Amino acid sequence: MHLGSTLRKAAAVVVGGLVVACFVVLHPFADALVGAAGCVVLVAVTVTDFERRIVPNRIVIPALVAAHVARTALDPSVRWALATLAAGGFFLVFALIYAAGMGMGDVKLAAFLGAWLGWQSVTAIMLGLFASFVPAVVLLALHGRAGRKIGLPFAPFLALGGVIALFAGPDIAHWYRSLGR
Repeated sequence: MHLGSTLRKAAAVVVGGLVVACFVVLHPFADALVGAAGCVVLVAVTVTDFERRIVPNRIVIPALVAAHVARTALDPSVRWALATLAAGGFFLVFALIYAAGMGMGDVKLAAFLGAWLGWQSVTAIMLGLFASFVPAVVLLALHGRAGRKIGLPFAPFLALGGVIALFAGPDIAHWYRSLGR
């Protein structure tokens, strides 16, 4: 069996599980619907980044706009726009400083996380950064300095952080704040 078809079959199973989880865990129905749509986007972007090392504009840009419109319609507030700009802007700075290390697709995906999750996108981004640290350290341990030249697709880590933040973001943020007490 070809690796690509195995990845796509696994992605279909993951999408199905995430969509069901959204409708079981997230309430009201509109939040479950927006959550499920965002999960579908994250899985599609993950598969594409693994297969072709790209975060496609044809997926992420319409998803960013749809997430922003949906969230703003459900909860009129500037926080969705601010979170979109903050998450995308944070990654834009890094992409401009080190263009070889981060692509503009990652910037747009971070902006999508801001539109989709609001300020929970901070949790998503932090979790994604921490998750990407593990394979990076393994590559460095296995290949030494040459491991720095091996590229890792970053979108899957952001997607993982986004899914975790969707379901457990407030709990994680509460736990983190409690550490300072």
